Amino acid sequence: MAGSSKKVIYAALAGNTLIAITKFVAAAITGSSAMLSEGIHSLVDTGNQGLLLYGMRQAKKPADKRFPFGHGKEIYFWSFVVAILIFAVGAGVSLYEGIHHILHPEPMRNPMINYIVLGLAMLFEGAAWLFALKEFTKTKGKWGYVEAVQRGKDPTMFMVLFEDSAAMLGLAVAFLGVLLSQTTGLAWFDGLASVIIGLILGGTATWLAYETKGLLIGESANEQVVEGIRRILADYPAVEHINEVLTMHMGPDFILANLSIDFRDDLPAGELEKLIAELDTRIKQAFPEVKRVFVEAEARRRPTATPPA
Repeated sequence: MAGSSKKVIYAALAGNTLIAITKFVAAAITGSSAMLSEGIHSLVDTGNQGLLLYGMRQAKKPADKRFPFGHGKEIYFWSFVVAILIFAVGAGVSLYEGIHHILHPEPMRNPMINYIVLGLAMLFEGAAWLFALKEFTKTKGKWGYVEAVQRGKDPTMFMVLFEDSAAMLGLAVAFLGVLLSQTTGLAWFDGLASVIIGLILGGTATWLAYETKGLLIGESANEQVVEGIRRILADYPAVEHINEVLTMHMGPDFILANLSIDFRDDLPAGELEKLIAELDTRIKQAFPEVKRVFVEAEARRRPTATPPA
């Protein structure tokens, strides 16, 4: 999964760097607000991919005394930072530029340059988007696209796809804004396109931040993992009752599991140790992403009676 994520990010990084340069050149020559917003959009995306790569590198740092469970959550932190940057820088500047050009419209110069740059950007961005979609489709398995985003634990995969999708939509809006400004002679259409691009970026950033927040706080493993652990525990006659199966993602491929189990009272201490070791091995074999397992031997928890109203 990490290898696929890196390939997607490197592809997007290369494409966005080239696209950002061409958009800024076109904006300087033509004075187009929409083109300037698109340049800022691509520049923010380029910086975002750099942050994601940095987060992936930091997440690989080994555990130490200060961080005994490793640094896997670094990727969640930097993914959240990326969402904030898209909102604050990308959406904020685009909205400002758009409103400024609506209030103070300026005629566009050499619009043909904008069309050429937008066409090339659609070609490069489209290639990056298809690559990201292909990799995301492979990793999502049988889940639907929305479900895969909601249940996925590697934010780098869906973040790049979201960014590229927003970029493709923004390019279409910019093209329409330039076209309407040229054909109608109303320069404010260009500013309106910039405002719409800002709203697209703001919506994208809000959803990305929402999806990343749960992972950053401490999201549980997917239900299939939790239920799989329960089935393994239920296979053992010495397990009389499963009180709790608590899980948390410490990184995309690192699940921490804490199990509260009521074992048979007549089980000798030596047999209990062997059983816990066997449970640990079986769970990790069935779910390789479960790296640490803690077992608490506790008496069966009975639900407390609800007092009458």
